[in-house]
Amino acid sequence: MFSYALTIFIGAFLLFQVQPLIGKYILPWFGGGPGVWTTCMLFFQMLLLAGYAYAHFISRWFKPRTQAILHLALVVAALTLLPITPGDAWKPRGGGNPTWQILTLLAASLGLPYFILSSTGPLMQQWFSRTHPGASPYRLYALSNFGSLLALVTYPFYFETHFARKTQAGMWGWGLAAYALSSGFCVMKLWKAAQESKVQSPKSKVGEERTQSLNSQLLAAPESDEGGPTLNRFLWLLLPACASVLLLAITNKLCQDVAVIPFLWVAPLGLYLLSFIICFDNPRWYARFPFTLALLASMAGICWALFQGNDVSIYKQVAVYSVGLFVCCMVCHGELYRLRPDPRQLTGYYLMIAAGGALGGLFVAVVAPLIFTDYYELHLGLMLCALLFLIVCARDREADRGWRWLGCALPLAVFGGLDWFLARLAGHSQPIVRGYIIGFRVTVWILVVLLVVSWVVRKRFGGFSHWRFMTCLWLFLGVAGLGTTLWLQTRKSGDESVYTSRNFYGMLTVYEHQRDDPKSHHFLLQHGRITHGLQFVDPEEAAKPTTYYNEESGVGLAARALPAGVRKIGLVGLGAGTLTAYGRAGDELRIYEINPEVERLARSRFTYLSRCPGTVQVVLGDARLSLEKEPPQHFDLLALDAFSSDAIPVHLLTREAFDVYERHLNPDGILAVHISNHYLDLEPVVVNLARQFNYKLALIDYDETDEEWWDYSSTWMLLTRSGTIINSPAIHNAASTVKTNQAKIPLWTDDFTSLFQILK
Repeated sequence: MFSYALTIFIGAFLLFQVQPLIGKYILPWFGGGPGVWTTCMLFFQMLLLAGYAYAHFISRWFKPRTQAILHLALVVAALTLLPITPGDAWKPRGGGNPTWQILTLLAASLGLPYFILSSTGPLMQQWFSRTHPGASPYRLYALSNFGSLLALVTYPFYFETHFARKTQAGMWGWGLAAYALSSGFCVMKLWKAAQESKVQSPKSKVGEERTQSLNSQLLAAPESDEGGPTLNRFLWLLLPACASVLLLAITNKLCQDVAVIPFLWVAPLGLYLLSFIICFDNPRWYARFPFTLALLASMAGICWALFQGNDVSIYKQVAVYSVGLFVCCMVCHGELYRLRPDPRQLTGYYLMIAAGGALGGLFVAVVAPLIFTDYYELHLGLMLCALLFLIVCARDREADRGWRWLGCALPLAVFGGLDWFLARLAGHSQPIVRGYIIGFRVTVWILVVLLVVSWVVRKRFGGFSHWRFMTCLWLFLGVAGLGTTLWLQTRKSGDESVYTSRNFYGMLTVYEHQRDDPKSHHFLLQHGRITHGLQFVDPEEAAKPTTYYNEESGVGLAARALPAGVRKIGLVGLGAGTLTAYGRAGDELRIYEINPEVERLARSRFTYLSRCPGTVQVVLGDARLSLEKEPPQHFDLLALDAFSSDAIPVHLLTREAFDVYERHLNPDGILAVHISNHYLDLEPVVVNLARQFNYKLALIDYDETDEEWWDYSSTWMLLTRSGTIINSPAIHNAASTVKTNQAKIPLWTDDFTSLFQILK
């Protein structure tokens, strides 16, 4: 068994170690947004499905010796494709949706090695069942997920922080060689077992043939379990699909609001795998009663976090969404394990699990951006989880004492939730209404107590035989309540939005506010939940720079500090085009924007670009890649303001990125970096870069006022080698003290970035 276990462990470790590694390689090429990782996950899930299908079909169609030769040949072929790092020829050119380019890149760089590693778990378990008849292979599946989890946990905490990307790729190649060697030992065992079966007595061979024939009949015959094989297979597909949707939706949620970094990829994926490990290790780890209550609590917590939005700290968000994901995955995978078939159907069972995972990934990465204008896949995943749990409970007719306890606990949980809601409602009501609400709460609990006492006194509690029906009834009411809550959350933004769109790079919404007040009537552009521009409709006010870009902000002071005459200004991030308000006649403004939809909205819904008296040119594509390919632009001012919601594109704040910026700046030019962020303190990162490149530095904090509500609080850092500019009265008087006595933060590079020390 050792050789099979070792091969499965190495394969699973390599399988999930390469995911964050290859994602980190290509993330800077495609804008650094959450969509890059979602597309990578789609590729991994599709290849996992292909690997499981390969294991399923060769184990059914080919003889053991043929399986051994074919698999070993593919392993050797995978070794010849090393190294797996993509070349610069794969870097994108221009904007647009890069989903298919990412998938093609991954297939060319990593396709065959990942395909072979994906087939390891089910194929080795099938070989183990053949060479060890009667032994259960399902614990090997738990071992496989343990190897995957170990790879994910060690990557952000050890490999990413101790080794450069190139070194990591080389180590992964040596790991693949170790996997090939271990697979060779498994091939030898299978070959030997096949050889021994050939020398069996004719009588034994006849018996084996009859057994195989019976197995084939069992595979084709209807199952005798409740609900039939068709429903079982649908649940084999839908339960893992639901877990996959929730995994990617919650990963998207966290990455949109913080940053697209390996830790926020691997933490949800690690919890997802941990649920597989626990559920498939032993049936005693998943008990329906406690996890039903945990499911109710976790879904309530996620709904609360959705309603609170930005008012919840990053730590609470990560905790609520992570716990919710883990509980939902435990429910999906625990019920999936309850429906496990006989080991003779093992590869088909795993194939359906992989198909479900790929289906969920395909939905989130490809279908959802096409059919939704907001990130509704999280809402859909929660609803699907609740519905599937209701279905598996409704079809389970086992005489289980758990139904009694669930039938009692669920109404108490519902009444408790209702009481909490009424208490919150009373706290925001008038005294008279508050008295009515308190009276209603007391009446409800009196009725509940009287009902319970009546049942106990009349001895109806022990003789009641419809606990399962009562449980399902309360679960149905819970599903209805969840659906209503999620629908209300989607309507929370109100009716003031005039346009909403979503693509690979995120969700954009245009709002129209204060239509009845001509002087305050304005349009607002949001990316996710973060404002990317505000413009008044009144012609006199429409030219005014607003929000983070007002005249007293860091970038406003930088623009006014530039020498007289014709200027050349570079902007990384377009938004509504607000910064073009600083353009003068004869100025050249070159704007780098990765999202084509942003440019379309800036030209069609706002007028900053058309009003600018200077020459404006928009360059579509990732700013860093575009700047790398261009000749020196000789910018007098280069402003970095490229945010996807609050997710910072980390690759724009590394030493290599600043090398590019310096090539395009005039000797006395200004580099303005917008570091306003809800969750990350980017000041020490920019301080390190300023020291590395010998820039003089000014930190400009602007605090909003009630009178000028259209000017938002902002933090800009101005970097220049010009003493005249940095010491100009306007900048000198507005500058705040730069914090230099913080805990040391390493210089960010393409090979190393660390967000743990800069979390607020």
